[in-house]
Amino acid sequence: MADGEGDPGVFTATALPGDPRLLPTVTSAFLGTRVFRDILHAAGVYSGATGDTHRADVPSPLGLRMAVPGAHSLAESFVLNTWTGTFSHTIQSPGYTATHQLYAHYSLVHLMAFSITIRRLDASTHPITVQLRSLFVPQSQDLDLTPGPDFQGAHYIYGRTLVPEVEGGPRPTVHMLWTPIPQSLTLGGEERERCWEFLTAVAGSEEEAKRSYSTGLSLVAAGSLHRSHVRAWAALRRGCSVELDGPLALRQTLHGCLYYLLSAIPPRDSPEVLFHGISPGGLSNGTRGEDYWGHVFWDQDTWMFPNILLLYPEAARAILQYRIRTLEGARRNAQEQGYAGAKFPWESAATGREVCPEEIYGAQEIHVTGDVLMAFEQYYCTTQDQKLFREDGGWELVEAVAQYWCSRMVWSEEEQLYHIRGVMPPDEYHSQVDNSAYTNAVAQRSLNFATDMARDLLLPVPEEWEDHARKIKVPFDDERKYHPEYDGYSPGEPVKQADVVMLGFPLMHPMSAEVRRNDLEMYEPVTDPAGPAMTWSMFAMGWLELKELQRAWSQLEKCFSNITEPFKVWVENSDGSGAVNFLTGMGGFLQVILFGFTGFRITRSSLHFDPAFPDNITKLKVSSVSYLGNKLEVTITREEIRMEVIENSRDPPAPPLEAVLESGQCFPLWEGMA
Repeated sequence: MADGEGDPGVFTATALPGDPRLLPTVTSAFLGTRVFRDILHAAGVYSGATGDTHRADVPSPLGLRMAVPGAHSLAESFVLNTWTGTFSHTIQSPGYTATHQLYAHYSLVHLMAFSITIRRLDASTHPITVQLRSLFVPQSQDLDLTPGPDFQGAHYIYGRTLVPEVEGGPRPTVHMLWTPIPQSLTLGGEERERCWEFLTAVAGSEEEAKRSYSTGLSLVAAGSLHRSHVRAWAALRRGCSVELDGPLALRQTLHGCLYYLLSAIPPRDSPEVLFHGISPGGLSNGTRGEDYWGHVFWDQDTWMFPNILLLYPEAARAILQYRIRTLEGARRNAQEQGYAGAKFPWESAATGREVCPEEIYGAQEIHVTGDVLMAFEQYYCTTQDQKLFREDGGWELVEAVAQYWCSRMVWSEEEQLYHIRGVMPPDEYHSQVDNSAYTNAVAQRSLNFATDMARDLLLPVPEEWEDHARKIKVPFDDERKYHPEYDGYSPGEPVKQADVVMLGFPLMHPMSAEVRRNDLEMYEPVTDPAGPAMTWSMFAMGWLELKELQRAWSQLEKCFSNITEPFKVWVENSDGSGAVNFLTGMGGFLQVILFGFTGFRITRSSLHFDPAFPDNITKLKVSSVSYLGNKLEVTITREEIRMEVIENSRDPPAPPLEAVLESGQCFPLWEGMA
């Protein structure tokens, strides 16, 4: 380790942040909560119609806190351990310790648990009592809850959400079982140590809730409940391991981002668990009025997805399947606006219908449809998984997006090009503009991918797809040699966030190094310094491409003003406003590590790499890069790049990869060979 002591994956504090929004989260693919909070959320469980649709508050028995009234000389500590996926609170007195551990079980996604352990430190024989203070009430403002009969010692409630997302639509059901929680726990005078374990199981069916609770009880009886979670979580972390030698703050941020983002994805070998997407603030947030109500945006597809794809393509596929399941809602969105195909909503919940409470964004921020399809393209180029497209609905989505873009374009006789008019670009300071460079470029990329995909599947290619892709306008200033953000953009106009600079990455829109530099120079000084956290990662990516390493680092450093202590919870904006536990910003940061420092670029024909990192970083190791059925361990230092195929998981095995140098020299990469 360099530049600092301590484990960069363990965050310890002696006091909690004053703002409860900044407390750490414990989350699985199906359940999530903030520590010490009296509500939790279940994936896909929304209540409220259209613009009022929000994550339904499920009452949480997990939000208690230990206390020892009247005691003196107590020391408290709070620890988030990203290696074990566990939060703990410890009270220490001269004669004993009391430890509260809380976690969302990674592989048993319907189960959350906590334990209280009291351990005597001296030879005393008096009883030791710890109070458990809880605000838990088995009621909800969003669910019509009914008590049911106890089950294996657990209390039971169940009920449906009050208001469906769309008229006549489903109202999800929640079933919850929990271990009754006493007001206090006492270690007897003859006892040295004792541990009490408490379970909460939440599912969409009574059967699943009871099965999860029973499994948890069996593991408690065997003394292995927490161990089974830690084992599953550790396997995930090993499979998605990213390590670097550099400043302690950078390494802590890296591990914090991996913890919060990986918590949101489904475990391996769990096809029965329907995945419901990732919102900017994650599953732990999203009650009414908070973190965009738990809706799913382009944040998932553009900012989080590439990292998940590179490290864990099975989870990336689950994200795409969420979009496929909501395709019919997207078709309805397009139809209601008078267009063909499918228009994905700016804000999505369970149905794919537009649930943004402000009409302007849902109507104009249409680049999200191209962002969704870019994720499908990146997945296909990385995996060559044709089954997703042939059998599992992927092609229908690709085709519908291409149809939408063609219907959304209008022909300009004057310019002899296709235009897309009346949009809001990623820069939300401007609306009702024509020919947003980013929107038009992502539409072009959608049509090119749809054409290539049709050919790979041996399907006919509509002529209009190629025609519209070839003739769409992407604004360019020939004199200044840069991309204006939209028709009529004047240099110097303030910009909210990364927009045109994303043409270089992730769109990889064709341009010279001179134009790439000019775009960065044009927009860096006019981008709002108080804008959302993911912005600076895209500027860092651009400067890394141009090997301007110090400029890249100065942009990446701006992210740190959005990271709160002590638990590395990101806020959307540096003034603390916007979403908290801002996974979008974390996703952008991780892309700098995984795609910027390595230079990885996913293309139709290769995984390109061209490493570059600032002077204060000496080594980067990514232990499980997934590409075409192979897993690669990639180690980059200032002296060498080392690649080793550690696994070939295809059946039959995938053909060996080749490393191709700029000189044209080829090196076959066989499994176990570096």
